[in-house]
Amino acid sequence: MKVAVVSMRPNIGDKKANLKKMEKYISKEKADLYVFGELSLTGYPIKDEIRDLAEPIDGPSIKYVKNLAKKNNCYICFGMPLKDENVEGLNRNGSVFVHPNGKVDFYYKWFLPNFGPFEEKLFWDEGDELTVCDTKFGKIGLIICYDIFFPELCRAYSMLGVDIIICLSATPSTTRKYFETIIPTRAIENTVFMIYSNLVGTQDELVFWGASQIYDPLSNLLVKGPYFKESIVTCDLDLSQIKLARANRPVIRDIRPQIYEDLYHIARHHKMPA
Repeated sequence: MKVAVVSMRPNIGDKKANLKKMEKYISKEKADLYVFGELSLTGYPIKDEIRDLAEPIDGPSIKYVKNLAKKNNCYICFGMPLKDENVEGLNRNGSVFVHPNGKVDFYYKWFLPNFGPFEEKLFWDEGDELTVCDTKFGKIGLIICYDIFFPELCRAYSMLGVDIIICLSATPSTTRKYFETIIPTRAIENTVFMIYSNLVGTQDELVFWGASQIYDPLSNLLVKGPYFKESIVTCDLDLSQIKLARANRPVIRDIRPQIYEDLYHIARHHKMPA
């Protein structure tokens, strides 16, 4: 399975230009899966503009990407603001996974940072479901940026049988060291491939560091883009490594489910259950 992971600098608020940019990257390299960063359709610091830029799941931007996926016989994963399917005025930070046959899967960001330069809880509604994308290569789980700091999400995906977790991100240079520590950790503790796609360049006051990267199930770095530069890098994933990794590091086999019930009580009451 050949994966192309892109560090892109979107034009803020210009969906048409960003779709053309995505199309240009796809034309540069032949791959089975292309991955773009968080809110790659719109740029990251869109704030109140979300109301005008968000689209429904059958909106024009997704239709455009569906045509790209069909034309290139590939899977495409990218980030965009999505309107709530039932409630007018609610918008979510979404990861969209488009299949070559026209099927579309969606994931809505669970954890919204509200500290430092981030004000996501002011503008977005939280997600509360996991999304497993069934592909001809294997099962893929989706998360977005700050979600990676909550290991329960990736653990849940591994217990659901995913082979790959894709993390779309828009993280500035001040947090680079945290992400570059956590990404390989999530790979080895769940014995999955981790694909990380980050935005790059300056957008308002934020400077995104790019360097999109992929790790194998034993936390070996397979490919990494340059820092602070737009790029597309490719890598062939050998999914047969999953079986070997889980024999060498059988964390999924050795999980003790009762800890999750205990964790619930600890989180609720800050003490162990009786």
